[in-house]
Amino acid sequence: MVLLVIDTQKLITNTDLYHYDIFVSNVKKLIKTARETHTEIIYVRHDDGAGRALTRGTEGFEIYEEFKPCKNEKIFDKTVNSPFKETGLLEYLNEKQVGQMIVVGLQTEYCIDAAVKCGFEHGFEIIVPKESNSTFDNAYMSAEETYKYYNDFIWNKRYASCITVQETMERMCR
Repeated sequence: MVLLVIDTQKLITNTDLYHYDIFVSNVKKLIKTARETHTEIIYVRHDDGAGRALTRGTEGFEIYEEFKPCKNEKIFDKTVNSPFKETGLLEYLNEKQVGQMIVVGLQTEYCIDAAVKCGFEHGFEIIVPKESNSTFDNAYMSAEETYKYYNDFIWNKRYASCITVQETMERMCR
């Protein structure tokens, strides 16, 4: 089992997120529990490329301070929504014979959706802890509607087990 923390970068981890305080609290709990139970934590960062706000070398590219990785925790960088495309992550997970993955982070309808669906297609058992992914309002749906659409309708019991943070932490302790 690994905890995959996706795109929790300074530029987009802010109070405009749906249930920001709950999201931050839950991700912190999961990271803390993972460290206590020796569950590997893997971070993924998104790089939009030169000249963009979310780009390697900018302050916003770095991981949000409250989720900061320890020195021994791996970071994979990506340039598309999926954390598995040309990052080395898939090969790393397969080499370690990881079967189960907890997915948390940003943004629900973009990179979290890609991670859940692509991870499922690569044969991983996916766990999405409730209120541990988030997003912003968009032109089509509120952030709340987007969150519920993916977590309650699209992923749960199709691509992933969407369970409580407490249930997820209990699974890490097994």
